[in-house]
Amino acid sequence: MFKIHRTGNHLDMTFGGQLDAEGMHAVLDEFCAQSEGIENGTLLYRVEDFQIPTPHAIAIEISRMPKMLRLMRRFRRAAILAEKDWIRKISEWEGKLLPGLEIKAFTLDEETEAQTWLTRP
Repeated sequence: MFKIHRTGNHLDMTFGGQLDAEGMHAVLDEFCAQSEGIENGTLLYRVEDFQIPTPHAIAIEISRMPKMLRLMRRFRRAAILAEKDWIRKISEWEGKLLPGLEIKAFTLDEETEAQTWLTRP
């Protein structure tokens, strides 16, 4: 399950369950389409009921990684909402690898704090 909603320069994304190859294609295609034209944007990413994607889905994600990294330059901040501590830690670690993108992780019940952090100058 995934949902992506755009409001101005902000994307609100929700993911849950396990992605197969078809689902990974759909998520990445939708992310590309929704992020078109965004500059200095923000991203709120909810991870609910996370399950490891299928091996074929992971291969698709890796094959599209260069394009995804270019698209991430459109965003200045990303807030990750996740119940699992290891997802929050990995998300913040990834933020250290992406220049120009600040990533901060929150628990699922800290959405208000995440929204506030995203809108700070």
